[in-house]
Parts: sequence; structure tokens; C-alpha cells
Amino acid sequence: MKFIDEYRDPQIALRLADEIKRRATRRWTIMEICGGQTHSIMRNGIDQLLGDTVEMVHGPGCPVCVTPLEVIDQAHSIASMPGVIFASFGDMLRVPGSVSDLFTVRSRGGDVRIVYSPLEALQFARDNPQKEVVFLAVGFETTAPANAMVVHQAAREGIDNFTVLCSQALVPPAMRAILSSQENCVEGFLAAGHVCAVTGYEEYRQIARDFHVPIVPTGFEPVDLLAGILETVGLLEDGRAEVVNRYGRVVSSDGNIRARELVSTVFEVADRQWRGIGLIPESGLSLRREFLRFDAARKFAVAHIRTAESPLCRSGQVLQGNLKPDVCEAFGKECTPLHPLGATMVSSEGACAAYYRYHRNSELL
Repeated sequence: MKFIDEYRDPQIALRLADEIKRRATRRWTIMEICGGQTHSIMRNGIDQLLGDTVEMVHGPGCPVCVTPLEVIDQAHSIASMPGVIFASFGDMLRVPGSVSDLFTVRSRGGDVRIVYSPLEALQFARDNPQKEVVFLAVGFETTAPANAMVVHQAAREGIDNFTVLCSQALVPPAMRAILSSQENCVEGFLAAGHVCAVTGYEEYRQIARDFHVPIVPTGFEPVDLLAGILETVGLLEDGRAEVVNRYGRVVSSDGNIRARELVSTVFEVADRQWRGIGLIPESGLSLRREFLRFDAARKFAVAHIRTAESPLCRSGQVLQGNLKPDVCEAFGKECTPLHPLGATMVSSEGACAAYYRYHRNSELL
């Protein structure tokens, strides 16, 4: 298939890996931001292919993983209420809260439904005017346009029985937080191509200058990732703190301007808690004043819910690139995909889940 097969070509991938080894004069530490990139790296054995040339560490770009525990518990509280239809993408249903997950809520009688688009949840509200319909609106800049669109559409139609439990995150402030940490080990970034498709990459230029790190937007296929790593290694070797786009077939410098305009119409930048990490200033999106009537946390009075993480879970260190999942004492023991301590073990984009599924059996390309 065009635009797929050529980016999975084993011979091209091997040539890129050889070029990375030739180009590097020392071991570099590079963070891939996105959990989808993490899984592709592990599934295709790219970390093994690179050997000691490059150490890939795994960033906080898994929206499920960084959704605060209190938001998960708020979701469980709302979904358990009578007269509520609670809609969510499927990957949120197994994320553990303080006590259980949304599958457990559903097994106990909660009307929890999996959707593939926020517009499906809005249709539930149209079809069930006697019910309250709540959509769990989580994600990064990639999901923000669709979540903004559904709120905007609900406002246009005057649909009063629809709300969103919002947990939108922004990537650049998290990158700044990682680079500002005294424990930081990251020397360069692979930026998430699908995020940059929406936002563009101009904002990354200031991060590159402020922290003197190269940032390379790239995709998710093996050739995309290896080309991005090669570009990053070349910038590091040359001492150039620049942003270079290696996902040109999808990403432009300005991104999707219309999508960004819609997001800014419905949302405003706000401080946000990140699960396992803590508060990062101006790292999230919240509904603007004129759309607050669609805020499920306010409508159902659950904003007061606060919780504490398991002391055994070290996902925060994993998400900041300071710990490899298989080094965690609970990995594969107290914490498994069937009995996860944290979201990084259960999410389809979680680093711990990737290590559990692929790391011990990774095959070279």
C-alpha cells in the first residue's frame, strides 16, 4: 500500500540504522514523545537494532497514561449515577481508578458505552433527551479539535443533556517540564507527528533554543522513526539545537489552522495535573466561560474528588524518561496488564504495556 509499505521496508530500515551507527560518535539519549511511537519502537525491535548507539527513553505522550487519577474516579462516580449514559473511547475503560475501572462500573449496571467519535455521544443525547449523556474528553492536541467540535455543535443545537468530562493535555509544556527537571537525561526529542499535524511545529523552535535541544517531528512506521533518529543524531553531533520536520507528508509548520481556531474558540489554556507527574502550569485545556454549561465535573458536582496513587507505581518516572519500565520493582509482578497498578501498564500506548508485550521477545526488523 502506497505511503505504508515503503515506510516498513526492512532494507531501508537497516540502512538507516547503519547510518545512525556511523554518524554517532557517542551514546545519545533521545526521547520519543508519543506512546504510539514507543510501541512501534518496541514492536519492531528498533531499540535493539540501535544497540549502544542511541538510548531511547519514553515520554509522557500517552493521553490515557497521564489522565489524572481524580478524573478517572470522577468518571466512575458519574457513570455510576442513575439516568446517565457515559460514553468513552475504549482504551479508557480498563484504566484503573482508586477502586475499579469503567468495565467494573458497567458490570454493576452503569450505562457505559464505547464510541469511536465524540459525535456518537452527541447523538446519544439527541436520541435520549430524558437521559444525561457524558463524554470523557481526554487526549492531547490530536483529539482537541474533535472534542471542541462536539461541544460547539451541542451549543449550536441547544442540547442541554450533553456534557464532557474534560482532561485535555498539551505537549510543549510537558517537554519544558522534563527539560527543567534536575533529573533530566534527554538530549533530543522525536516529536509526535500527529500532534504536529494539528499544531504545526513553530512552538517547538523556542523550546529548542531555550534548552539547546534538537526536536524532530516524525511518524510512526519503522522507517519514519529511524529517519527521525538519524536526523536527531546528526543535529546533536553538529551541536545544532534546531527543529527539523521529518514527517513532511503530513506535517506543516503551521499545522491545521482551522482546527486550531476551533480549539481556541471552545477551550482556553489552564494548569493541569498529570498522572504520576503532578501539576504542570499551562499544560492543559479547559472550557471557556461561555461553554461551562457543558462541564460535567461542575454539573455533577464531582470536581472535589481527590485521590492518591499507589506507592508501588513508578509510572511518573517512566513518563519523564527517568526509568525504564522493566526496572520497576512491580513490573510483571504486582503490576501486569490484567492487574495494572497504573495506566502505563494497561493503555494501548503505555510504555509499561509495550515492554510487557514486546521487550522480552522483540524481533529485529
